[in-house]
Amino acid sequence: MARIFAYIVHKNGVADDSAAELASAARKIDAAQAPVAVVTGWGGELDAVCESLCGGFGEVWKIGHEVLAYPNAELVRQALAKVLPAGAIVLVPHAHFATDLSPGLSIRLNAAYVPDVLGIDGIVTSDGGATLKLVRQEFGGQVNAHVRCDISSGAVLTIRPGAFQPAESAAAGGTIIDQSSEVGVLSARRRYLETIQPEAGAVDITKYPVLVSVGRGIEDPENIPIAQELADALGGAVSCSRPVVDAKWLEKSRQVGSSGQTVKPKVYLACGISGSFQHLAGLKGNPFIVAINKNPKAPIFRVADVGIVADILEFLPELTTAIRQQ
Repeated sequence: MARIFAYIVHKNGVADDSAAELASAARKIDAAQAPVAVVTGWGGELDAVCESLCGGFGEVWKIGHEVLAYPNAELVRQALAKVLPAGAIVLVPHAHFATDLSPGLSIRLNAAYVPDVLGIDGIVTSDGGATLKLVRQEFGGQVNAHVRCDISSGAVLTIRPGAFQPAESAAAGGTIIDQSSEVGVLSARRRYLETIQPEAGAVDITKYPVLVSVGRGIEDPENIPIAQELADALGGAVSCSRPVVDAKWLEKSRQVGSSGQTVKPKVYLACGISGSFQHLAGLKGNPFIVAINKNPKAPIFRVADVGIVADILEFLPELTTAIRQQ
């Protein structure tokens, strides 16, 4: 069986929550194999991330290089292509960086490429080689597509955030292996200039344990107070998906998602939100998700802990009244 590697995204010395999800996805491919974490970066932050991953991975490959201090996909792609063995299966968390890194990496490795994987059904072996059965979505999440991927020459898979729950298992007791000397010279035609932080809004949704998040289902900006009343009753705040910001019904600082804020609430109420991967990418820390949507086939129900098929304009006021009566 080919070795399985997980590319770990990190920031400020802390590994992203997707690291544990990638480890869980790797074990869906081969339960008997401890996956290998691959971490790129520079300095003390890189060391801290590597040490934190030893409990969940069999090995942690450290690739330190000054030019990797800021994650440039062009440079990371070069580094990974130099250290990964032939036939490797590489898992990357599906986000903006993954869509920049992964297609070109699969070409360099001469491996198959499947983006936005949300299910793994196992491996089928035959005389012709090995085939990995995967699940991804089409048509904005309305249809599940079951695909087969030839992994005889390896594969690069991007894994949808939240699709694989971190497994509670015994510590892997991994060791850190420094692969930095193997990457040699790295050069790119683009370079990092600066990070521009967005202006803070009047409400910092990252600080609240409960978020009442609204999407297209709110229908009109005049209906947003319905969500605000529920948020007040729960001691939380109102957040939203991108369409609400695009319609200028709420400010950008309220948006949850890959192009908005990353939040870690304890409870997340998704109200009239379809549940695209771009939105779910902003949810970290495995919150308790309550999905309320009048479309029973909305993708959000696949990741929700509780799903309620209802019109939010009718359901939210009733829920607020019930909570206030407690």
